[in-house]
Amino acid sequence: MSEERRGYLYGLAAYIMWGFFPIYFKMLRPSPPLEILAHRVVWSVLFVALLLTVMRNWRFLGRLVRTPRLLGGVTLAAVLIGINWGTYIYGVNSSRVVETALGYFITPLLVVVLGVTVLGERLRPLQWVAVGIGGLAVAVLAIDYGRLPYIALTLAASFGCYGLIKKRMSLPPAEGLFVESAVLMLPALAFLTWLNLSGEAEFGHVSLTHTVLMLVAGVLTAIPLLLFAGAANRVPLAGLGILQYLAPSLQLAVGLLIYHEPMPPARLAGFALVWVALLVFTADGIRSARAAARTRAATVAA
Repeated sequence: MSEERRGYLYGLAAYIMWGFFPIYFKMLRPSPPLEILAHRVVWSVLFVALLLTVMRNWRFLGRLVRTPRLLGGVTLAAVLIGINWGTYIYGVNSSRVVETALGYFITPLLVVVLGVTVLGERLRPLQWVAVGIGGLAVAVLAIDYGRLPYIALTLAASFGCYGLIKKRMSLPPAEGLFVESAVLMLPALAFLTWLNLSGEAEFGHVSLTHTVLMLVAGVLTAIPLLLFAGAANRVPLAGLGILQYLAPSLQLAVGLLIYHEPMPPARLAGFALVWVALLVFTADGIRSARAAARTRAATVAA
């Protein structure tokens, strides 16, 4: 099997896992979102610490401690991914799976906007068209919901900003996940201690299945990230760009077909506009990548 094909298999596995996460988080009820988030943080730290011990890869901590700017970036990334995880769990367990899917559909468009506003990048004409269509889609959905789709926008903004910071830090996935979860671990442990002392904790009091599923949260957080890292190192950027729509597509299907969330005509129109924007955005990205490849090939040949 070629490395590229292996990469596509890793990517498919990662995005399929992410796509069916709503089913997993629904199974963690009656635990409230903050309790689920706190356990996800704690067990992620322990699982990744075990993984790094097996890999004998703790040297990165020295570089982190010696670089205050990097440490600050990791802390900010931890806060953003904590907001993202917490919002996602809240959205799923408040029967808004469709809106969480919308958040990850519009994330690529928001990343483009961040590139312009934060990094000073210049957009190609078709990218402007895609962003404009995406903005119109959000307006249509806001009219349908009677409010801004704040869960979707929070997910897109937190994950887009998180990705921007991660790109600048260049920490490998396992190491990055460990440090980010470790930053959140103290407040998570404090919250879980308060829950237990106040008698409000659900963990260990619902059923054996519920307890095991809460413990598995760390494993299910780390595995798709590691699979995605394997894909990113083997799959062309255009291929990854197309794969990233698999997870929200599956989440949308889960919300509609399994949990029977409503999809009135106006909301469907809003999603249709989002898909048009993503088609324009993806087509432009593929065209640009091919043009760049041809230019590099011509330069090598010359």
